[in-house]
Amino acid sequence: MGGGEGSTARELLRHNTVVKVVMCDIDEEVVDFCKSYLVVNREAFCDPRLELIINDARAELEGRDESYDVIVGDLADPIAGGPCYKLYTKSFYESVVKPRLNQGGIFVTQAGPAGVFSHTEVFSCIYNTLRQVFKYVVPYSAHIPSYADIWGWIMASDSPFGVSADELDLRMKQRIKGENRYLDGKTFTSNSTLSKAVRKS
Repeated sequence: MGGGEGSTARELLRHNTVVKVVMCDIDEEVVDFCKSYLVVNREAFCDPRLELIINDARAELEGRDESYDVIVGDLADPIAGGPCYKLYTKSFYESVVKPRLNQGGIFVTQAGPAGVFSHTEVFSCIYNTLRQVFKYVVPYSAHIPSYADIWGWIMASDSPFGVSADELDLRMKQRIKGENRYLDGKTFTSNSTLSKAVRKS
Protein backbone atom coordinates (compact mmCIF):
# COMPACT_ATOMS: atom_id res chain seq x y z
CA MET A 1 0.00 0.00 0.00
CA GLY A 2 1.67 3.21 -1.16
CA GLY A 3 5.41 3.36 -1.64
CA GLY A 4 5.08 5.15 -4.96
CA GLU A 5 8.78 5.97 -5.21
CA GLY A 6 9.56 2.24 -5.41
CA SER A 7 11.95 1.85 -2.46
CA THR A 8 9.78 -0.62 -0.55
CA ALA A 9 9.29 -2.70 -3.69
CA ARG A 10 13.05 -2.57 -4.31
CA GLU A 11 13.82 -3.98 -0.87
CA LEU A 12 11.14 -6.68 -1.07
CA LEU A 13 12.39 -7.78 -4.48
CA ARG A 14 15.90 -8.32 -3.11
CA HIS A 15 14.53 -11.48 -1.46
CA ASN A 16 14.90 -14.47 -3.76
CA THR A 17 11.97 -16.17 -1.99
CA VAL A 18 9.57 -13.44 -3.13
CA VAL A 19 7.46 -14.64 -6.05
CA LYS A 20 5.34 -11.54 -6.57
CA VAL A 21 5.03 -7.99 -5.24
CA VAL A 22 1.81 -6.05 -5.82
CA MET A 23 2.44 -2.33 -5.35
CA CYS A 24 -0.64 -0.13 -5.18
CA ASP A 25 -0.26 3.65 -5.10
CA ILE A 26 -2.92 6.26 -5.74
CA ASP A 27 -0.62 8.92 -7.20
CA GLU A 28 0.28 8.05 -10.79
CA GLU A 29 2.34 11.24 -11.27
CA VAL A 30 4.66 10.36 -8.38
CA VAL A 31 5.07 6.79 -9.65
CA ASP A 32 5.77 7.93 -13.23
CA PHE A 33 8.26 10.56 -12.08
CA CYS A 34 10.14 8.07 -9.90
CA LYS A 35 10.13 5.42 -12.62
CA SER A 36 11.76 7.95 -14.96
CA TYR A 37 14.22 9.71 -12.68
CA LEU A 38 14.91 7.70 -9.50
CA VAL A 39 17.77 5.59 -10.82
CA VAL A 40 18.25 3.62 -7.59
CA ASN A 41 14.78 2.07 -8.01
CA ARG A 42 14.81 1.55 -11.78
CA GLU A 43 15.64 -2.17 -11.49
CA ALA A 44 12.67 -2.73 -9.15
CA PHE A 45 10.23 -1.05 -11.53
CA CYS A 46 11.51 -3.32 -14.35
CA ASP A 47 11.38 -6.54 -12.29
CA PRO A 48 8.82 -8.96 -13.82
CA ARG A 49 7.72 -9.97 -10.30
CA LEU A 50 6.34 -6.45 -9.71
CA GLU A 51 2.68 -5.80 -10.46
CA LEU A 52 2.08 -2.05 -10.34
CA ILE A 53 -1.45 -0.79 -9.76
CA ILE A 54 -2.61 2.83 -9.66
CA ASN A 55 -5.60 2.85 -7.32
CA ASP A 56 -6.75 3.51 -3.79
CA ALA A 57 -5.20 0.78 -1.60
CA ARG A 58 -8.39 0.16 0.34
CA ALA A 59 -10.47 -0.26 -2.82
CA GLU A 60 -7.83 -2.56 -4.27
CA LEU A 61 -7.67 -4.81 -1.20
CA GLU A 62 -11.46 -4.93 -0.95
CA GLY A 63 -11.84 -5.75 -4.64
CA ARG A 64 -9.22 -8.52 -4.90
CA ASP A 65 -9.74 -12.17 -4.02
CA GLU A 66 -6.10 -13.08 -3.47
CA SER A 67 -4.44 -13.19 -0.07
CA TYR A 68 -0.87 -12.35 0.89
CA ASP A 69 1.96 -13.53 3.12
CA VAL A 70 2.93 -9.93 3.87
CA ILE A 71 1.08 -6.64 3.51
CA VAL A 72 3.18 -3.48 3.84
CA GLY A 73 1.75 -0.04 4.55
CA ASP A 74 4.13 2.61 3.20
CA LEU A 75 1.67 5.47 3.47
CA ALA A 76 1.64 9.08 4.60
CA ASP A 77 1.02 9.60 8.33
CA PRO A 78 -2.61 9.36 9.54
CA ILE A 79 -3.29 13.05 9.97
CA ALA A 80 -6.99 13.98 10.23
CA GLY A 81 -8.22 15.17 6.86
CA GLY A 82 -5.13 13.74 5.14
CA PRO A 83 -5.28 11.24 2.28
CA CYS A 84 -4.42 8.16 4.35
CA TYR A 85 -5.89 8.44 7.84
CA LYS A 86 -8.70 5.94 7.08
CA LEU A 87 -6.02 3.34 6.29
CA TYR A 88 -4.87 3.36 9.94
CA THR A 89 -8.17 2.60 11.66
CA LYS A 90 -9.18 -0.44 13.67
CA SER A 91 -12.01 -1.18 11.23
CA PHE A 92 -9.61 -1.08 8.25
CA TYR A 93 -7.13 -3.43 9.92
CA GLU A 94 -9.91 -5.75 11.11
CA SER A 95 -12.18 -5.91 8.06
CA VAL A 96 -9.80 -5.25 5.14
CA VAL A 97 -6.17 -6.06 6.00
CA LYS A 98 -6.48 -9.07 8.31
CA PRO A 99 -8.82 -11.08 6.04
CA ARG A 100 -6.32 -10.65 3.16
CA LEU A 101 -3.42 -12.22 5.11
CA ASN A 102 -2.55 -15.89 4.68
CA GLN A 103 -2.18 -18.12 7.73
CA GLY A 104 0.90 -16.83 9.57
CA GLY A 105 0.83 -13.65 7.49
CA ILE A 106 2.38 -10.38 8.65
CA PHE A 107 1.20 -6.82 8.34
CA VAL A 108 3.86 -4.13 8.69
CA THR A 109 3.40 -0.39 8.49
CA GLN A 110 5.44 2.74 8.75
CA ALA A 111 4.23 4.46 11.89
CA GLY A 112 5.62 7.97 11.87
CA PRO A 113 8.03 9.69 14.25
CA ALA A 114 8.94 7.58 17.29
CA GLY A 115 11.30 9.82 19.24
CA VAL A 116 10.98 10.66 22.92
CA PHE A 117 9.11 13.88 22.13
CA SER A 118 7.44 12.91 18.84
CA HIS A 119 6.09 9.38 19.41
CA THR A 120 2.72 10.64 20.67
CA GLU A 121 1.91 12.21 17.27
CA VAL A 122 0.91 8.91 15.63
CA PHE A 123 3.30 6.07 16.62
CA SER A 124 1.67 5.20 19.96
CA CYS A 125 -1.81 5.43 18.47
CA ILE A 126 -1.00 3.11 15.56
CA TYR A 127 0.62 0.59 17.91
CA ASN A 128 -2.30 0.61 20.34
CA THR A 129 -4.80 0.30 17.47
CA LEU A 130 -3.01 -2.72 16.01
CA ARG A 131 -2.91 -4.36 19.45
CA GLN A 132 -6.72 -4.42 19.37
CA VAL A 133 -6.72 -6.42 16.13
CA PHE A 134 -3.67 -8.73 16.15
CA LYS A 135 -2.34 -11.11 18.83
CA TYR A 136 1.31 -10.22 18.30
CA VAL A 137 2.45 -6.65 17.69
CA VAL A 138 6.10 -5.59 17.56
CA PRO A 139 7.05 -1.91 17.35
CA TYR A 140 10.53 -0.96 16.23
CA SER A 141 12.37 2.23 15.42
CA ALA A 142 15.58 3.65 13.97
CA HIS A 143 17.19 7.04 13.55
CA ILE A 144 16.59 8.35 10.03
CA PRO A 145 19.00 11.25 9.37
CA SER A 146 16.93 12.76 6.53
CA TYR A 147 13.92 12.95 8.87
CA ALA A 148 16.04 14.32 11.74
CA ASP A 149 14.24 12.03 14.16
CA ILE A 150 13.69 8.46 15.28
CA TRP A 151 11.20 6.80 12.92
CA GLY A 152 8.85 3.96 13.77
CA TRP A 153 7.40 0.86 12.15
CA ILE A 154 5.09 -1.79 13.52
CA MET A 155 4.72 -5.48 12.62
CA ALA A 156 1.54 -7.34 13.48
CA SER A 157 0.40 -10.93 13.11
CA ASP A 158 -1.71 -13.60 14.76
CA SER A 159 1.35 -15.87 14.72
CA PRO A 160 4.28 -15.24 17.09
CA PHE A 161 7.53 -13.69 15.88
CA GLY A 162 10.01 -16.26 17.18
CA VAL A 163 13.10 -15.72 15.05
CA SER A 164 16.43 -15.12 16.81
CA ALA A 165 19.05 -12.59 15.68
CA ASP A 166 21.27 -15.45 14.43
CA GLU A 167 18.39 -16.99 12.46
CA LEU A 168 17.58 -13.61 10.89
CA ASP A 169 21.22 -13.28 9.81
CA LEU A 170 21.18 -16.77 8.29
CA ARG A 171 17.93 -16.17 6.40
CA MET A 172 19.16 -12.84 5.06
CA LYS A 173 22.41 -14.41 3.90
CA GLN A 174 20.52 -17.19 2.10
CA ARG A 175 17.71 -15.11 0.64
CA ILE A 176 18.79 -11.54 -0.01
CA LYS A 177 20.60 -10.29 -3.08
CA GLY A 178 23.55 -8.17 -1.93
CA GLU A 179 24.45 -7.23 1.62
CA ASN A 180 22.54 -4.91 3.91
CA ARG A 181 24.46 -1.84 4.97
CA TYR A 182 22.35 -1.31 8.08
CA LEU A 183 20.04 -4.15 9.06
CA ASP A 184 21.09 -7.45 10.57
CA GLY A 185 19.70 -9.63 13.35
CA LYS A 186 21.31 -7.73 16.22
CA THR A 187 20.27 -4.38 14.78
CA PHE A 188 16.65 -5.49 14.44
CA THR A 189 16.65 -6.86 18.00
CA SER A 190 17.98 -3.56 19.34
CA ASN A 191 15.56 -1.52 17.19
CA SER A 192 12.60 -3.36 18.71
CA THR A 193 13.69 -2.33 22.22
CA LEU A 194 12.08 1.05 22.68
CA SER A 195 13.01 3.72 25.21
CA LYS A 196 11.10 3.80 28.50
CA ALA A 197 9.05 6.91 27.62
CA VAL A 198 7.91 5.43 24.32
CA ARG A 199 7.12 2.03 25.86
CA LYS A 200 4.96 3.64 28.53
CA SER A 201 2.74 5.36 25.99
